[in-house]
Amino acid sequence: MLEADLVPAPEKNSPCLMVVLHGLGDSLEGYRWLPPALGLPWLNYLLVNAPDPYFGGYSWYDFSGDVGVGVERSRALLIELLDEQRKLGWTTEQSVLFGFSQGCLMTIEVGLRYPHRFAGLVGISGYVHEPEQSLRELSPVAKLQRFLITHGTDDPLIPFAAVREQIKLLKTGGLQIEWHEFVKAHTIAGETELAVIRDFVRACYGR
Repeated sequence: MLEADLVPAPEKNSPCLMVVLHGLGDSLEGYRWLPPALGLPWLNYLLVNAPDPYFGGYSWYDFSGDVGVGVERSRALLIELLDEQRKLGWTTEQSVLFGFSQGCLMTIEVGLRYPHRFAGLVGISGYVHEPEQSLRELSPVAKLQRFLITHGTDDPLIPFAAVREQIKLLKTGGLQIEWHEFVKAHTIAGETELAVIRDFVRACYGR
């Protein structure tokens, strides 16, 4: 089971949950800033560590080797985690999955294949692993999922143009994706991008 830490919402008994997946070399500790930055008092957060140690942090897959092996393993672990949250009373329908970089890739992977509908899915500065294969393996609810995907035009690690083409392919395949481009590197573009994320999450919950 993946290591995770629940950050309770200030509003007690709220059913709304955001599951947060970090990027390469980071950890759940790297996202302690997110709850206060988004400022949504009715939102609980489950901060998650990826499974593999990586230079003081963690990784979801080995980007220098056979990426698919790690991606499929981590996808299975995340599905196990989400299934466990459902048993604990956190319904998928009231949950948002959020990921940055490698966490974005895993968010898309899970969002396209998990058999339950999320409130929404947010992917920041990542890419799609094998998009053609993903379109062949869509869950029955995949085309009902609501995605927000963002990327930076100046990203030095994950080329912008290639990701934009991948997203176009998924949208052509019938997926509901809200796509935003920011003039940024491999990062979250401060309040400008946080405002887009905040508005999307509010809309997902009808708030």
